[in-house]
Amino acid sequence: MTDYLRRYENCRLCGHHCGANRAAGELGDCGLGTQMLVSSAGPHYGEEPELVGRFGSGTIFFAGCNLACRFCQNWEISQLRQGEPITIDDLVSMMLGLERMGCHNVNFVTPTPYTPSIWEALQSARDRGLSVPAVYNCGGYESVEALQMCDGLIEIYLPDAKYSDAKIAAAFSGAAKYPDVNRAALKEMHRQVGDLEVMGSVARRGLLVRHLVLPDHPENTRGVLEFMANEISPDTYVNIMDQYRPCYQADQLPGMDRRLSLREYAEAVERARQLGLKRGFAA
Repeated sequence: MTDYLRRYENCRLCGHHCGANRAAGELGDCGLGTQMLVSSAGPHYGEEPELVGRFGSGTIFFAGCNLACRFCQNWEISQLRQGEPITIDDLVSMMLGLERMGCHNVNFVTPTPYTPSIWEALQSARDRGLSVPAVYNCGGYESVEALQMCDGLIEIYLPDAKYSDAKIAAAFSGAAKYPDVNRAALKEMHRQVGDLEVMGSVARRGLLVRHLVLPDHPENTRGVLEFMANEISPDTYVNIMDQYRPCYQADQLPGMDRRLSLREYAEAVERARQLGLKRGFAA
């Protein structure tokens, strides 16, 4: 067995710490073994401007997820795992191809369950000349052990910070430990790459955090923003997102069967300003 496959034994890649021996064919809490599944790959222009630049972010969308968000807008990919199987060599070729197309980075979307395989492929791609930054675009429910595997290989971390409230995290995403796991993960990411560094309007290195404001839960947003300002850095790039809409099973969740109001979003941005945060939203 190769070294990277051994990293799937007794799996501790995400906050579930399920311990499944995925290398032996067991499925983790994510419902995945070791076979990588990719739903799409190509230049993407819907990411943050600092990632998109002029020629796009080179996104590779992995199928499957270690979270079970009941309002997921991409649930066919994340929950139904709609994607095509690929090998390590396939992933290397995708990365090199995206760079040849002019993409400013290679952007791994929902990489967490496949981190050892991505680690193996990224090292090979670097050996073959890949020079653009690698983006780890994740749900924010990563173990510190998994992130330490990426140290020195990932230049840009793009995690979610979904919840500061454990009860909401359990009800909405099946992850009661999310606040604690997320905070530890964000600290480790920031330790590795620091605040976002931009050169010529394009991100080269650092941490970008996404927070989706949820309807009827201002205290959840308040807790996330306070943590970012007080325990990460007031210079953290925080994309305060307003695009919540009820999808998948959202109509079964109290208060989540409607879109976010303009007032709710404005209050979130104002709270960020009060805390001294100023990057990633219209300040």
